[in-house]
Amino acid sequence: MNAEIIAVGSELLTPEKVDTNSLYLTQHLNDLGIEVVAKCIIGDDRTRLTNEIRSSSSRSELVLLTGGLGPTEDDVTRDACAAALGLTQHFDPAIWNAIIERFSRFGRTPSENNRRQANVLAGAEVLANPNGTAPGLWLSPAPGRYVALLPGPPRELKPMVQDQILPRLRQLIPPSVIRTRWYRVAGIGESDLDSLIAPVYTQFTNPVTTILAAPGDVHIHFRARTDDEAEAERLLAAVADPIVALLGDRIYSSDGATLEQTVGRLLLAQHATLATAESITAGLLGGRITDTSGSSAYYAGGFQTYTDAMKTRLLGVDPALLAAHSAVSEPVALAMAQAARERTGATYALSLTGYAEGDQAGLCFAGLATPQHVHCRQLKLFGDRHRVRGLAVIQALDWLRKTLLHP
Repeated sequence: MNAEIIAVGSELLTPEKVDTNSLYLTQHLNDLGIEVVAKCIIGDDRTRLTNEIRSSSSRSELVLLTGGLGPTEDDVTRDACAAALGLTQHFDPAIWNAIIERFSRFGRTPSENNRRQANVLAGAEVLANPNGTAPGLWLSPAPGRYVALLPGPPRELKPMVQDQILPRLRQLIPPSVIRTRWYRVAGIGESDLDSLIAPVYTQFTNPVTTILAAPGDVHIHFRARTDDEAEAERLLAAVADPIVALLGDRIYSSDGATLEQTVGRLLLAQHATLATAESITAGLLGGRITDTSGSSAYYAGGFQTYTDAMKTRLLGVDPALLAAHSAVSEPVALAMAQAARERTGATYALSLTGYAEGDQAGLCFAGLATPQHVHCRQLKLFGDRHRVRGLAVIQALDWLRKTLLHP
């Protein structure tokens, strides 16, 4: 069974409000083996919502609508669903009496517009809502097709899903299993990665492979769907294991851990500590490391040395070195890393210096001081100021990660 989710409400189209109901529904549908093939958000517009319900119910066996069941004129879900499916509505006195009783418990009287919430689509089963005034509705507009209207507030939606939607779905669908694997990869671009692994994953339609890319960080999702857990794991292994072999240590996580969390785990495992010295990133590297809870166990601290004067004052970088090579250079990156390690007593130290904008934007140098040596890498990064600084942090962390893997 395939499902689509339609979240209703103009407020969900603003930056202040996030649709979390769809995530909740997707998790529970996937647990039942139901594939969510589309999600959308529609504002409080009858025509647009009517068209979307008509389209989605023709494509997928299950359509779940959330929100728009309130008492006001902009709560249009019932009306739009009736129009899309060609159904009439009728007033249900039992629902209205339940609304009156609920209001009376709080010493209030419902307004006349609350009567809208007692309207029921022809043929629908009413889903009781003990946590609010808007009941849900369950419809089967055609054989093998189902539509559910659910309230928008999560405290009302979640109990209704648990108590009334999931039991209905369990009776409708055969047992099915969806299993996933998720790898996070650094050190390779999306197009290069796809060229490398496409000959493997294109041989399979199940599992489905998805590549998601952010600057400097690529995620690979494998999703197997079958009626047996062991078979799902076998299918995943058939496509994922060869890809893992191809990517090697470019994979930094298989459990969702971020790059900084992975680095932190390696440092803890080796009883090692880290210091940072930053110029171009001005604390972004240290900030990312300390985003992880418990990072004080391995992060000694950092130096933000944005100017030449601060490089000299805080790290003791020789002014003659700065004058001879400039702040953005290999000798200065080496000096920064070495000084950060010596002054904090950390096992390792990373340094970053470079240009985030201007004619030489993207030219960066990363330094790595270890107990044995001090190393430097020249980085040539592309993008705007924000992207260049973010990529510099990622590449420095990934360099440290590989060093910890292969000391």
